[in-house]
Amino acid sequence: MTTPQALSEADRRIVASWAADCAERVLPLFEAEAAADDRARDGIDRARAFGRGELDTAEQIRIRFVAGRAAGSAKSPAAVAAARAAGQAAGVAHMGAHALGAAAYAAKAAALAAGDPESARREEVQWQLQRLTPEARDALSRLPLLGTDSAGPLGPGLLTTGVLATTIREIQAALGASRPTG
Repeated sequence: MTTPQALSEADRRIVASWAADCAERVLPLFEAEAAADDRARDGIDRARAFGRGELDTAEQIRIRFVAGRAAGSAKSPAAVAAARAAGQAAGVAHMGAHALGAAAYAAKAAALAAGDPESARREEVQWQLQRLTPEARDALSRLPLLGTDSAGPLGPGLLTTGVLATTIREIQAALGASRPTG
């Protein structure tokens, strides 16, 4: 059974680079606490290589959880969120919707590390939206809206609550607003 959250392999390769950009931007928050743990950085590097077509989809699916497990090496909520952003980026080879998870966790990490969390989160989302290529924007706009499809990361679960949900809804609204009509 397939889900619209998967996207085609070509679309997953397109959005993997954007997801890696989102996660890499907050990676220093994780590395400041767990410099010896390279799993998060490796996950981001693998997402980029997958996006370039250098890595096999099946192998990336098999090892997609490794980067996210780096969260256990972090203590602060911001560093944990940064590691989870890397884990979501690494998961894009499996399901394209993880790109939105990478963006949401990155925005959460930025917010948790800031003196003005909501301003930092909004600035991060704006940065993320500005980095979208037209092809990535088009691919992400084909994903179902958060909470409307239960077969994947945009279904019931962590991404559908709190600041993660707020962030994904903002990104999806921006994607919808940017789509050509008619």
